Amino acid sequence: MKEVQVIQASSDRINRRNAVVLERLRVAAYCRVSTDSEEQKLSYDSQVTHYRQLVSNNQEWNLVEIYTDEAISGTQINNRIGFQKMISDALDDKIDLIVTKSISRFARNTLDTLKYVRLLKERNVAVLFEKENINTLTMNGEMLLVILSSLAQQESESISANVKMGLKMKMKRGEMVGFNGCLGYDYDSDKKILTINEREAEVVKYIFRRYIEGVGCYVIAKELTQLGYKTKRGNSNWGTSTVTGIIKNEKYKGDLLLGKSFTVDPITHRRLKNFGEEDKYYMENHHEPIITKEVFEEAQRILTKRSRRKSQEKGIKREKYSRKYAFSSMMKCGFCGSTISRRSWHGGSQYKKVVWACVTSTKKGRKYCEHSKSIKEADIEAAFVDSFNMMCSNHKNVVVEFLKTIEESIGSDGTAQKIKKISEDIYKYERKLSKLVELNIDGLITKEDYESKYTNIIEKIEKLKVEQESLDSDYDEQEELREKINSFKNLFNNNELLTEFDREIFENVIDHVIIGKVDESGIKNPYSVTFVFKTGLKVEEDCTAKKSLGIHKSDEFVYSYDRTHTRGVRYSDRASLESFICSLRLISLREFFLRGYVLLLRNKQICKTKESSAYLSMV
Repeated sequence: MKEVQVIQASSDRINRRNAVVLERLRVAAYCRVSTDSEEQKLSYDSQVTHYRQLVSNNQEWNLVEIYTDEAISGTQINNRIGFQKMISDALDDKIDLIVTKSISRFARNTLDTLKYVRLLKERNVAVLFEKENINTLTMNGEMLLVILSSLAQQESESISANVKMGLKMKMKRGEMVGFNGCLGYDYDSDKKILTINEREAEVVKYIFRRYIEGVGCYVIAKELTQLGYKTKRGNSNWGTSTVTGIIKNEKYKGDLLLGKSFTVDPITHRRLKNFGEEDKYYMENHHEPIITKEVFEEAQRILTKRSRRKSQEKGIKREKYSRKYAFSSMMKCGFCGSTISRRSWHGGSQYKKVVWACVTSTKKGRKYCEHSKSIKEADIEAAFVDSFNMMCSNHKNVVVEFLKTIEESIGSDGTAQKIKKISEDIYKYERKLSKLVELNIDGLITKEDYESKYTNIIEKIEKLKVEQESLDSDYDEQEELREKINSFKNLFNNNELLTEFDREIFENVIDHVIIGKVDESGIKNPYSVTFVFKTGLKVEEDCTAKKSLGIHKSDEFVYSYDRTHTRGVRYSDRASLESFICSLRLISLREFFLRGYVLLLRNKQICKTKESSAYLSMV
């Protein structure tokens, strides 16, 4: 027998085949307890132990750090030092996956949850909520984030309403709100008063004098530019609108008008001029005038005479907040960025057709946006139904469970019990007050004692009533949230998907829509409709009549699908994952496998077969 020479295996781990090696995911865990009670401390210790074992038992994970916050409320993000450090490390590319017990452990506030999940998602950092079984980088996570964003919108609207109420109270007291200064006046923010800036006031007087002499705003603007005068912001180029704004400004006659504009949408912060939809507040002789009332009124008379009649201000009803149709202010052109507006063809006849078209193309001419095309409203509606159903088709159970978890957390702060306790305390103090009055009537208490105790009880009652009013508001918000959750549950409990366009669902989940696109090879497709969900997910549909191929994009990967075959793809086990890989035409496969391969599996185990290993080597 020939001698066999053994070649010892090399101890170094250099990859001599230059194949792609899957690195272990850098995993961080986050633990938090709200109080410093003994029970909470035990919970905190058990969380830390749990995550050390969880990470050590998974060969695909490598523990970076366990970030902790003790005796801190979930609503106090700024006070959570451990949480802030974890976010900072994740953004510095030190973490691939964050594991935490539940959404409530991560953040009690829906807006904060969505904010940080989106921020991490942009850096391809996943958050795994154990209790809810949500991974924010999977399609399930995308769907649940859509719901989160809708709930966050309600929360934002509630906060906005409270701020709005506070601003109205300030305006009723005559306090200036949102004032950025105007030419001719200096504003003392501490004393909240306007004082005349003599040098700038001369420019204001010049404008009014020239206007009353019959000179138009355009000519006055040119004169001011030539004379070298500057606007309040230091701009030496004067425009007609700047001059017109000064002539209309009531502050120059010493009066003050508050509430000239209002916020339409707390999410987009879009503002409109107030034509009477909201209250205004007017104060005469609020501060020292620069010009007389007579000069100001004469300027207004000339301005009115010269101005065209504006239908919006002459009683013609404008559509509330310019959102008459579901797609109004929601769509933009993918070629020039202009708004997409609604147009009606063959109106009043049996051939009437409603389409949406680029404003630049329709108003300025096709040469200014030559690639855009008009798209039927019905086709856009059908495209939304198709894309929404695609998202919902395989994620019903996860969504319903997620909603159940949120519903259980509502009211966990004991708001109803607190309201009941305060009502009982108010009743108790009112009884004391009644007895105190009887003692005073019977002469059984001195005047000094009576007044002192009376004032003390009244102050306590007033304080309790203020707290009660605040809690009542919180309780009402929770009830509204329950109603919204119930509407979502009804949607997903219904076995049938959307069969027709639903405006309410559209406005709840869609941020904006892009019509038309230019792909990477420079090919222009005017019939492409991209729905951008409020989570940032983009779903594209092709509205060309004969096409059935849609291109769907997520932050993790890009793939194309045939609607008749791959819509039902699941990837909860090894076999279905292999089927999933074979059914997709993946782009950026290397990045997909390095970051997303493990995360796609619900059981968090990587699929290792001959086929998949070979596939990885090819990438």
